[in-house]
Amino acid sequence: MLFPYWLARLRRWWRKQAQRLQGRDDSLRPVQLAQTPPTLLLDYSARAYASVLIPALNEEKRIAQVVAYALSDPATAEVIVIDDSSTDRTAELAAQAGARVLTSSMLGKGASMRDGLEQAQSDIVVYLDGDLAGLRPAIISDLCQPLLGGSADFVKARFGRGGGRVTELTAKPMLKIFFPELATFAQPLGGIVAARKKLLMTLTFEDDYGVDIGLLVDAHLAGAVLAEVDIGALEHDSQPLQDLTLMANEVGRVIFNRARAAGRLHVEQVSAMFELQRQAASGIDYILTRRKQRQRLLLLDMDGTITPTQFVQELAQATGQAQALQPLLEGASDPDLRRERIAEVFRYTHKTRFEQVARNMAIRPGVIEFVRHMKRQGFMVGVVSDSYFIAANILRRRIFADFAVAHTLLFDHEVCTGQVRINPAFQAPPELGESGICKSHVLQRFLNDPQPPKIDLVWVVGHDLSDLPLMRLADQAFAIDPTPGLLPADAGITVLSSFADFSLVLSRLAPADNAASP
Repeated sequence: MLFPYWLARLRRWWRKQAQRLQGRDDSLRPVQLAQTPPTLLLDYSARAYASVLIPALNEEKRIAQVVAYALSDPATAEVIVIDDSSTDRTAELAAQAGARVLTSSMLGKGASMRDGLEQAQSDIVVYLDGDLAGLRPAIISDLCQPLLGGSADFVKARFGRGGGRVTELTAKPMLKIFFPELATFAQPLGGIVAARKKLLMTLTFEDDYGVDIGLLVDAHLAGAVLAEVDIGALEHDSQPLQDLTLMANEVGRVIFNRARAAGRLHVEQVSAMFELQRQAASGIDYILTRRKQRQRLLLLDMDGTITPTQFVQELAQATGQAQALQPLLEGASDPDLRRERIAEVFRYTHKTRFEQVARNMAIRPGVIEFVRHMKRQGFMVGVVSDSYFIAANILRRRIFADFAVAHTLLFDHEVCTGQVRINPAFQAPPELGESGICKSHVLQRFLNDPQPPKIDLVWVVGHDLSDLPLMRLADQAFAIDPTPGLLPADAGITVLSSFADFSLVLSRLAPADNAASP
């Protein structure tokens, strides 16, 4: 009697999964891939099953190619382009390419997405942007696999190296504070999404730039299981600067509103969020997005190079901690341990003291003129320092450099906790098979940047032995006023007494070198 009863239960379970895949099961809870009978997956994937929705506004440049791409995927049952009252040929070209074209009920991406959803004929819906290029084959099918297998209800696409400026400086820091369980998503603002129509119909579609992050947070709060699928690299038109400001405001508003509704909005969290946003500006992924096709790179050390003194010594003097700091600078202990102990010296120091010292430090004569000259010659100029980002970022702004890479001190209510976080850019890239913390690894990240064009000329200006690995990796290396005999003579480093000497260096370059240098 036990076997027939077990078999009956198994048959009922299979029937329920089949109904769910065909859109007749009201439950939004996932079915694990291993539990789904293989025959059901084969039957489902044997036919087109997804409605592809493309909200578009003035996308005549690429809309036909995006529609053709969507129709080429075997998972696509229909393509709907929701035209947001374009003034160009977007609607015409989309229809010619084979899409069903709707006119949005009102201006705004969110309204267009909702209008398309209501007209979608399939249970599974995939959203694409109308300005995409460089898509690899079968992305739509890949996005739908977690839905078909029951391992997810809502799927976001992961693509490229990292997010843009609004993603890195606004969305991710806010998610880390208010919705840390969503902080691992690489592109939380991305518009490439796959989900079941039943789930999407229960969510709120914001009117404008906040729609994508709003859907992600709402799906999570609704109890949906979320997933991320890597779709490789793609090309995507960047937003104008004025639109980025509006986007950041909208994204911030949406996350704040969701956090308040979920009971997660507290005054202490706002302060922590601003601190994370400050730290995000030192991330190597964010910095690489700002290269903007530049193929020349100039890296400057901070302590001893830009400034004749060390920042921590100036800070210790200003805070009465010089006696506590000195033994740590003289000792030959483990570098990581020494770094931690130096940070502990400044525990309970207010953030404004760090900023004040960095603003008042002396900088070497001629450095500003040198940086400006190099930028005019097409160089991206950065400060790379073993010190703290809070200081390095101020000093790079004082000399008009493009970015700073340094380690992060942690603050709580703008008071230093005595903890330091190593910038991941100083750690060796996985492909090198190395370990340890070194400034040269920052340069290696630039040289390994997969986004074209490649860096083809690197200058480094340092001061002492700590800069030697970085200088040896450069095409041209210079040391400003180093301690006599400290740097090896065979390192190929040009020693200068001041930044004013660079005018002589440039005039003495061989003609062939001068053609490839500023």
